[in-house]
This record gives sequence, structure tokens and C-alpha cells, in this order.
Amino acid sequence: MNQPLGTAQTETAGGHEFATAAKSAAGYLDEGTNSHGAEKIQMVLDALTRTQTDTPHLVEIGPGGGAALQHLTDRLTRSDRPKAVNVTLIEAPGVVSQALAHAIDAYKAARLGTCTLTFGLAQDLGTILDRPVDIVAASALMHEVYSYGSGYQGIHEFMQTLPTVLKPGGHFAYRDVLTVDSATLHETVTQTYTHRGWLHFIRKFVPQYLRDGRHPYHRSSDDPIVRQNSRIVPLEEIDPRVSAVITGPVGLFREIQRHYLTFRKDVWRAGALGFRPEMEGRFSADWIDAAAGHRRVHFTLTEAEWLSPSLLKAVSEPFEDHFAVDGDIFDECTDAAIIELLTAAEKGDKGSMAVWQDWIAREGHETYGYLTVNELLTEFAISSAEAPTDTVMMPRTTSSVVTPERAHYTRYLRNRLPNPLPDGKQVVLFTNIPARDRKAVAAGISTLRPLCSRAAMARLHSALTQMM
Repeated sequence: MNQPLGTAQTETAGGHEFATAAKSAAGYLDEGTNSHGAEKIQMVLDALTRTQTDTPHLVEIGPGGGAALQHLTDRLTRSDRPKAVNVTLIEAPGVVSQALAHAIDAYKAARLGTCTLTFGLAQDLGTILDRPVDIVAASALMHEVYSYGSGYQGIHEFMQTLPTVLKPGGHFAYRDVLTVDSATLHETVTQTYTHRGWLHFIRKFVPQYLRDGRHPYHRSSDDPIVRQNSRIVPLEEIDPRVSAVITGPVGLFREIQRHYLTFRKDVWRAGALGFRPEMEGRFSADWIDAAAGHRRVHFTLTEAEWLSPSLLKAVSEPFEDHFAVDGDIFDECTDAAIIELLTAAEKGDKGSMAVWQDWIAREGHETYGYLTVNELLTEFAISSAEAPTDTVMMPRTTSSVVTPERAHYTRYLRNRLPNPLPDGKQVVLFTNIPARDRKAVAAGISTLRPLCSRAAMARLHSALTQMM
């Protein structure tokens, strides 16, 4: 099942290759991305309280390592009057996880309802499910549909399919990365980069992303212009030792920021830097100052021989069977180690090249930032209104739309970048509202009004008028 680093296999999905083996690699789903389960089921639990069905049918798309299912099991088990829930998990073909298998076994053992794992693509949801369900849940799904499906067309097709697989009054719980709030991702802005690790990453990542990734940055005005020492230099010739001023589309800078954070987490998980932090469990939230995003990091040393963990160990303290260190110091050591890793990769070191190539196969071609909260809410409502149903998908209350800040990411970005882009999450509970329920539709419109632009609301009113 597991592939060694650098040997990722792929499967075709909508014309682009899906990194099946890389997505199933040892530790990726089982450990690295198997987190934030409580946040992933936050809106699912809300949906369950609103569902009148005796035994609701919940579908989770892309369950990964089963973090959401684990937390759902825990919450239902601890409930005074647990509601039985039949669960269907839909994973991409060929993607497997031992942690998910254990989570399924635990759910069944708790006798909370049935739990079935099936394989298919999100864009084929309408053919995978044979009857309407009560709740559909997904996390960070749309960048997969965009990157491996048919771009924006795939996203809109998915949005139109959802109301057809949900019962009238059913719910869609969605969680994703908060993107930049601008009129267009093509808006030209200027960013300054001073940190050597980020500059090294930009030099190595951006050219291959623009060349090989599925993205919308194909206009002549989208070409990034890099200036160092008052002269224009190609991306491939950036000198990481010299500050750079880069002008380009704001969406591209969002991609740079998100991909660096993803790569940093990836090499942590792989232990490729000589140390591995605790990213889940009781030591993952040891806050020094939670409001400021300042935490204490717990980590273990690994056997990576080509990078020495001696510096980090020297500034850390023993804690039980591992070490603990101030999070700011840990970030400094991480970025220094990333510089060393990228330098070694460019010099042909096989181990570091394998780490980089494995990450590129799994994450390096994907596009993260494309829908603002305004766009997400508006496009779901309009696409569902245009679907062959008599329902429209909107959040019914203000509590159904939350954008939690990730304070520790914000702290790190402010310490690294002169002008970082905002970072956080957007979590929405959509309701598949029957058009005949004028009161519920009105409530949905009231919820959208302060969150969406006037132009978006005008488009929505037009779509609703045509369907009613």
C-alpha cells in the first residue's frame, strides 16, 4: 500500500492526475492530516440537532484519516440521548488509511449506526448515492475538485449536484481555508519577502506551480515580476540572501503562503528535519498565550542523519519522554532546517530531493485560494437555485457561518512576512431550503445580506425570482 518517498503514483481525475499513492503514503492520512476533528464536525453536530429523521444519514466526502468520524463517535457516545446516525464515507479511488479503518471499527463497536466506506470522486456524487441523504459534510474539498476535476466548472457542477442528493431541509457542512477578500484573485499587488527560507521556497516552488499546476493565472498581467537590488530577475534566479519585492496577482501570493505552510507541516510530519512536533493530542495545544497564538511546542527527535537537530535540542527542555520548546524558537529552527533541506535538494541530495518530490506530487500542483466567503455563499445559493430541484442552499442563521482565526499561524506569518495575507478558516452550514418555504428563504437572505456584496445579492434575487 505505502510508497517510498519520491515514487508517488497517480490516477487520472477529470483530465488531471490525482496523486493517489502520495495521498495514501504512510503517515500522511493516518497522522499528518488527521487532525482538527472537532472543528470538522462542528456544523455536523448542529445539523444533527436540526434533523427530524429518526436515524439520519450522514455522508462525509474525503474522510482522510477519520478525524471527524473519531470525534463524532466520541460526541455521540458521551451524549445523554445519542441519536443513531448511519454514516457513508466517500474517499477518492485508491486512497486508503489505517487510521480511518480503525475509526470505522470504533464507530461500529459503539453501536451508533452503520458506517460504510465507498470510493468515488466528489464530482460523481450524484451517481454514488442512490437516494437523498440528510447531511453531507466535507473539509477542504473544493481545491481538490478544482485541481483534479475540471476547474471552476467542476466546482459549479458540484454545487448544482449537492441539492439533488440532499433531502429538502437537509444540510451541507463545509470547512475550508479562508481566502483573500478581494474583488478578483487577479488583482495586482506587491509583496515583500525578506526571509531566506521563504525566498528559497519561492524560487523552487513557484516556477513549477505556474508551469504544471491547474490555476487561473494565465493572463499576461499575471506574470510575477521580481526585483532584487533594484533590478528585475527571473523567478528561477532569485537570490535567497537578498530581499525581494514581487508584483503579481494576489491569488498567487495566497498560493505561496498556503503552500509554504503546507510544506512546513509536511516535513514536520515526515521527520525530515530531524525532529517531529506533536500536532494532535494533549500536547498540541500547550499555550503560553492562546490569544496571541504563542504556544509551547512538544517534539521528538528523529533519525534524519543529514540534518542535525542539535541546535533545537540545545534550546529545549526535556519533558517526559520528549522535548518542549518555545514556539517562536521552534519556528526559527524549522525555517533554518528548511533552508538546509532545500539547499541540499538543489545540490542533488537524494533524501532531501525525495522529500521535496513527494510533497510536490501530493500538494504542489493544487490551488487553494479561490472562493471568498462572499463567493462561497453566493455561488452555492445561485448554483442550487439553477439546479433541477425546487430548493436553494443557504445558511439559515448567522451562527451557520463562522470564520475562526488561527492565531498561531497569524503569529508565525507576522514574524516572517512584512505584509502577510490573512489566514484562517471558513466554516459554513448550508440548508437545502425548499423554495416554497418563504419564511426560511427570507431568513437565508437575511443571513447572506451582510456577508455578500450588493452585486451578489442582486444576482441571487434574480435566480430566486426565476425559480419561484
